[in-house]
Amino acid sequence: MRTRAHQNARAAVTPPAILDRLRAADPRRYVVYAGFALIMVVFSITLRDSGFLTTPNLVHIVQQTAPITVMAVGLVLVLTAGEIDLSIGSVVALSALVAGVMLRDYDSMPLAVAASLAVGAGVGLFNGLFVTRVRVPSFLVTLATLGLVAGLARVMTNLQSVPITHEYFNGLFGSGSMAGISTLVLWSAAAVAVGHYVYRHTRFGAHVLAVGDNARAARVSGVKVERVKVAVLVISGLCAALAGLLYAGRLHGATYTLGETDMLTVIAAVIVGGNRLFGGSGTVVGALVGSLVMGVLNNGLILGGLSVSQQMIARGVIILVAVALTLREEKA
Repeated sequence: MRTRAHQNARAAVTPPAILDRLRAADPRRYVVYAGFALIMVVFSITLRDSGFLTTPNLVHIVQQTAPITVMAVGLVLVLTAGEIDLSIGSVVALSALVAGVMLRDYDSMPLAVAASLAVGAGVGLFNGLFVTRVRVPSFLVTLATLGLVAGLARVMTNLQSVPITHEYFNGLFGSGSMAGISTLVLWSAAAVAVGHYVYRHTRFGAHVLAVGDNARAARVSGVKVERVKVAVLVISGLCAALAGLLYAGRLHGATYTLGETDMLTVIAAVIVGGNRLFGGSGTVVGALVGSLVMGVLNNGLILGGLSVSQQMIARGVIILVAVALTLREEKA
């Protein structure tokens, strides 16, 4: 009798809906969080004499990953819709250079920011229209614009760097702080918060999920599939342009090499964060954790004395493992 009363009491406290959700929970969704905790523990032990756990180093990791986090938010929407954007790295460089040139020639921060974001939106719109109107796969379109935009960035200033001395711009987009919190951290938090809200709590987010899950069924249901695909690629371009502004503000300058190696890092962060490679499912919060995982790994490998080439190898291995797990999940 006491056992049955205890069970009834537990059932009363725990609603059936919560029990059903616990039974249906997929442990693989939380692998990234467990992996992040494990990496932190391992590096905390192995690099305890290298200052890994010091507050300045941890803040430095978050600041370093801010542009990656911002781009990852945009890429989550793109991958969820069943597309991909390989041009984000080159958009970073071109948008940063545009901002730098505008600040140098016109000394107008609003004009520089608007022009930089317009570059990202324009590249995203070009990608989206080519994908939806010409019917070319986004992999090929964005691979082409990757080279096209990178070439424009090199031609624009003839391979010359552009210093940025505008103090307010540098403070707002990189080296400043508000209430003792780095502006880079604030930009990351804002991007994740807006991205998560749009993805989970708006009609547009539901349409993105529907398009990625089954575009034909979404079209029958009245979803403007082509419009959604164009929109996510424009958002991705805007996020890449914002990342370019963050790089320019933190480094107090712009150069054509900015974002050159970011594409693999962003893709790794998004996939490691639990986003499906072929659409229909994703998580902005997971992408944030994935970008922090990549940032912690890069920082730990540097403190451990690994070279740049060894870091690239480690990043490639992580992407392979993440893609392999994603494909296993979809086949299952």
